[in-house]
Amino acid sequence: MPKRRKAPRVRAPDRTRARLLLAAFEEIYRHGFQAASLDAILARAGVTKGALYHHFPDKAALGCAVVDELIMGAVLDRWLLRLEPGSDPVTALQKTLRHRASSVTPREAILGCPLNNLAQEMSPLDERFRVRINGTFTAWRDGFARALARGQREGVIRPDVDARKIAAFLVASVEGSYGVAKSAGSRAMLRASFETLATFLDGLRPTTYQQY
Repeated sequence: MPKRRKAPRVRAPDRTRARLLLAAFEEIYRHGFQAASLDAILARAGVTKGALYHHFPDKAALGCAVVDELIMGAVLDRWLLRLEPGSDPVTALQKTLRHRASSVTPREAILGCPLNNLAQEMSPLDERFRVRINGTFTAWRDGFARALARGQREGVIRPDVDARKIAAFLVASVEGSYGVAKSAGSRAMLRASFETLATFLDGLRPTTYQQY
């Protein structure tokens, strides 16, 4: 019988870097980037300041890596994963919104969306953050727009719909919903907003469309 292959080892420096990123995400999500404490990040990660500067030259580089490696992937997975080819994009978007509505946590209602938080805080202050945050929003809008355009080709979305404008509206509505709910500290408000967006999507269908 062939020998069983061992799982590849994760090198200690890689584990240290991953711990730093997760700790930085938590600190930034709770307090914002400017107020985030490097000492708190180091304590949460269980590493030394020397280890931090081995992987990241400064606090800004650490924050940018959090956007690139944690926030962007999480946002795109959350909102685009159900929009694979072969699915009805309207139904898939509605399921995504309703899943988000049913799974909103108290933490989300209080802290909001980490991407939106950083957009409001850092985009006017630091071009490195602005470029990364805008890149995430662009990828998100593009994912929605591609799915909506595919729906038009497949006849499940009206041909007069502007896919790119609706995609931009949906992303803005999701992020605005997070911001308003955060101000109110209300899970119910965020749930209601996502449910309303899901219902709005019915209006994209041709009037003769019937779902089976």
